[in-house]
Amino acid sequence: MSIEAVIWDFGGVLTDSPFVAFNRFEADRGLPRDFLRSVNARNHLDNAWARFERSETDLDEFDTAFREESAALGHPVNGREVVALLARRLRPQMVAALKACKARLKVGCITNNVAAGEGPTMVLGTGGASDDSGGGAALAAGVAEVFALFDHVIESSKAGLRKPDPRIYRLACDALGVAPEYAVYLDDLGVNLKPARELGMTTIKVADPDAALAELEAAVGFPVR
Repeated sequence: MSIEAVIWDFGGVLTDSPFVAFNRFEADRGLPRDFLRSVNARNHLDNAWARFERSETDLDEFDTAFREESAALGHPVNGREVVALLARRLRPQMVAALKACKARLKVGCITNNVAAGEGPTMVLGTGGASDDSGGGAALAAGVAEVFALFDHVIESSKAGLRKPDPRIYRLACDALGVAPEYAVYLDDLGVNLKPARELGMTTIKVADPDAALAELEAAVGFPVR
């Protein structure tokens, strides 16, 4: 079976993982390691984070709701503080792989994000995004260049759907004009890969970028590095 499209997650795949920043924040605040992820994992289909990524709440409402959810687990954290951790650096080797795929196949992106202009996001560097070195403008320009490569992008904040809802993967395949079984999907979270795999997509979990790229090469049948 020949692969016709490669579909990418953005944060944690084409950029470094926000979980590194989460863990650093937790260490600085004396919070249990992976505490922020544990808050997001509870009621993950309809918690504050899920509603924010579907644009059902604004930043002020998310700030309050996340604080309430984290306080219920013993450590109140303002939602704005978490959003500020999301802008990350691009991974050059992954961007190069995207370009290699673009030259031969259709390429798309499915990303859970929050509305642009409401602080740093894991996706759109069009308003106020900043990285650890203060190079927000450079990050924004780099992100814009990467997004221009995709044939189609589905953002949770615009679609009103977020991963792992199976409908968002179908939307991506339909937009690219490919059946799921002819598509590869890369994500850093297993919970987001499962529904894609159940639809028939070839899935690759991105933990170590080099290992993920080796899997991608095996799937598409040509070098991407």
